[in-house]
Amino acid sequence: MKYQTQKIAQIYFIVAMALFAIQVSGGLLAGWIYVAPNALSELLPFNIVRMLHTNSLIVWLILGFMGAAYFLIPEEAEREIHSPMLAYLQLAILVIGTLGVVVTYVFNLFEGNILLGQEGREFLEQPLWVKIGIVVAALIFLYNITLTVLKGRKTAIANVLLIGLWGLALLFLFAFYNPENLSLDKQYWWYVVHLWVEGVWELIMASILAFLMLKLTGVDREIVEKWLYLIVATSLITGILGTGHHYYWIGTPGYWQWIGSIFSSLEVIPFFGMMAFAFVMVWKGRRDHPNKAALLWSLGCATLAFFGAGVWGFMHTLHTINYFTHGTQITAAHGHLAFFGAYVCLNLAIFTYAFPILRNRDPYNQVLNMASFWLMAGGMTFMTFVLTFAGVIQTHLQRVLGENFMDVQDQVAIFYMMRFGSGVAVVLGAVLFIYAVLAPRKEIIEPGPTRSVPAE
Repeated sequence: MKYQTQKIAQIYFIVAMALFAIQVSGGLLAGWIYVAPNALSELLPFNIVRMLHTNSLIVWLILGFMGAAYFLIPEEAEREIHSPMLAYLQLAILVIGTLGVVVTYVFNLFEGNILLGQEGREFLEQPLWVKIGIVVAALIFLYNITLTVLKGRKTAIANVLLIGLWGLALLFLFAFYNPENLSLDKQYWWYVVHLWVEGVWELIMASILAFLMLKLTGVDREIVEKWLYLIVATSLITGILGTGHHYYWIGTPGYWQWIGSIFSSLEVIPFFGMMAFAFVMVWKGRRDHPNKAALLWSLGCATLAFFGAGVWGFMHTLHTINYFTHGTQITAAHGHLAFFGAYVCLNLAIFTYAFPILRNRDPYNQVLNMASFWLMAGGMTFMTFVLTFAGVIQTHLQRVLGENFMDVQDQVAIFYMMRFGSGVAVVLGAVLFIYAVLAPRKEIIEPGPTRSVPAE
């Protein structure tokens, strides 16, 4: 480890992995409720389980991004983080806010209270006081990181990461705007949800992936930066206007059907570019880096992001198709593989690369780590296919033939059972990953038996 303040990243990664464990456990529980709808209905209703699942996902991914920034910015800027104390204060605010959200959700506290109660907007259910805390923490973070970069060396990786992180924070401000008109509400709601995951988060993904490729392959920085600029340009051009594919059926003007269809179809380009970038860098580098697990997660991130966000997104993004498929299990299939490929794998890649360095050790437990990749990636891929099949049947029976929603759910129940099975594989893989990263085995090399050499 070259800079001492890189150690800040370790606590962020540990908290993120704790929330990761909660998130996948919540997902498994939600999957079981699909199989047995009355499970825990009185103690922990499905809507609460789903909120915990989705919100913990968002929080741990953001904590991972922040930890990655604290890890890579010192190396890119060639100087220590401006204020470690502010970094730990920011983390404390986020942890307190997260605990407050969990307590509010589970016990349904302060119902009807504007400041303390949950708002009920999907993914943005957090109470107002938590949203304010998130903004304060984000401002502290951006001040700390930006000052570090401005006083140090400026690189394309650091600059793109900063743009992505600033965009993430500024777009979250739309979470405070909750107009009474439902169409207007959804329009601005997508400013947060879509422009995060299909806009500024892609910049964060591209910059962290570029950093990993730089370190793992040994390719010249100039080549990496050219690819990075190309990916950023296509991400912004397609992602911003691609927001229109969420505007098809919410009461906005009809021209959004064409804008959304055209530009969201092009959103596959930056994800294909990231996949090509990762594999070309490995091919060009031909470097035998000792951390094979980090390389596997990096390549897996680019590949699964292309299929989950690119291919599965394209499958139902045209408005003529989306008219039938929106809100079905096809959407769930796309969302699960896209999030896992693009952002979960990205965070797990930087965790895998950083922990041996932060702990001043050689890469450890790599076989277990790579086994966790195949368990999680295999489980999530199977889940995606299962949900896709369920969605196709649901679309035909419900949207084309006009059958009742609950009757259709009964007919696709077999797919929910298979989805639960794939969820078990994902949870086992997550547990194995956390063990592999946090519990390095003691490597003791014992001398072998001494052989006597016969005299000549």
